[in-house]
Amino acid sequence: MTTLSHRHNRAFLPEKLLLPRDFFVPEVMATKTPLALEIGAGRGKHALSFAKAHPDCHLIAIERTKNKFMAFEKLALQSSFPNLTAIHADAIAWTVFALPPKRLSKIFILYPNPEQKNPNQQWLNMPFFEFLLSRLQAGGEIILASNIEAYIDNGEAQAREVWQLQVERSSVPSDSQRTHFEVKYLARGEPCWELMMTKPIGYKTRFDDWLPKEN
Repeated sequence: MTTLSHRHNRAFLPEKLLLPRDFFVPEVMATKTPLALEIGAGRGKHALSFAKAHPDCHLIAIERTKNKFMAFEKLALQSSFPNLTAIHADAIAWTVFALPPKRLSKIFILYPNPEQKNPNQQWLNMPFFEFLLSRLQAGGEIILASNIEAYIDNGEAQAREVWQLQVERSSVPSDSQRTHFEVKYLARGEPCWELMMTKPIGYKTRFDDWLPKEN
């Protein structure tokens, strides 16, 4: 059985977070429909293509920046995919209040802010990453992509050494078009990389039974 080492990690305190504005829990959460999460959906290019290609999986795509979300929401409404929910919120707070343990089959974090001046804010360096793992099913996958090799190097090391995940690293094909950033970087001839991190069977976190208190 795989267990998570916390020796060098700051503790994540979900009880300190505030409920997001206009918060609601999508109806799909109460069903057994396979569920995926995208953090930082931008204008929704990947979210829309994923929803179209995977009608049996419901994608919740979160974007915090207002102008990007408004553009995404407009396209989502026009497309009317029944398996896509666009959320305007901070992904950390929304995840804490909305997602029950072991509910997600996939998590996408595509071309996040590399936080080069503040590496503690990189996703795999954050205490919140443990909570995120608690919301992923055993055998579920986290897909992280970036054009910053140092970001991928650090993410791979953290995934293996701290989070004890199964990791596959690969180069993004030159014709991939998942996000606007990806299209731009590849068109310039810049290499992009991807980490596919899998949660092992028997994996334990400190948040496997944690649920928010009812208001």
